[in-house]
Amino acid sequence: MIELGQFKEHCNKVWEIANLLRGPYRPPQYRRVMIPLTVLKRLDSVLLETKQQVLEQYEKLVKANQDEDTVEQIIFQKFDLKFYNTSNFTFKTLLDDPDKLAANLNKFIAGFSKRARDIIEKFSFAEEIEKLDDANRLYEVVKAMADVDLHPDRVPNDKMGNVFEDLVRRFNEQANEEAGDHYIMSSSFFTNECHLPIAA
Repeated sequence: MIELGQFKEHCNKVWEIANLLRGPYRPPQYRRVMIPLTVLKRLDSVLLETKQQVLEQYEKLVKANQDEDTVEQIIFQKFDLKFYNTSNFTFKTLLDDPDKLAANLNKFIAGFSKRARDIIEKFSFAEEIEKLDDANRLYEVVKAMADVDLHPDRVPNDKMGNVFEDLVRRFNEQANEEAGDHYIMSSSFFTNECHLPIAA
């Protein structure tokens, strides 16, 4: 379980990584990158244990010509998941090919099941991936985030909600906005809204 000190440690770590954006981004713009990256890292952490089994099941269902809705329902029920990812990538393996990181990160995002993908797309993160890649910062930032441990065994759902809410507050204050004006998702995103970054 995560204690108060660890909760602050996770928040501070993400905050420190944001400093890698200095140059291509002004501080009020850091949230454009760090909020979606935090969400993606949590999603990745949740799915690690079932990743290979889900890929195998997904391939079988696709070969059987099952439609997307049927595929989702079968995988959700079989693995007790609320979302999944059908790409061959994890945050760690994305780093294996630095030259193709931008393209592979977009493939990773596209590999999420529909509900998760719809929410991620609200961040318009593809634009930031391109900007980071052009500025030669993408690998450095993704590598740093890959080292942040957001596994649900270490950061339970309610505490992950607190981490996310604290980061949103900090970044919105940096951008001179009230928390929620731009990123309206709070701890409910992790617990009640759509059960996305929640333990499988």
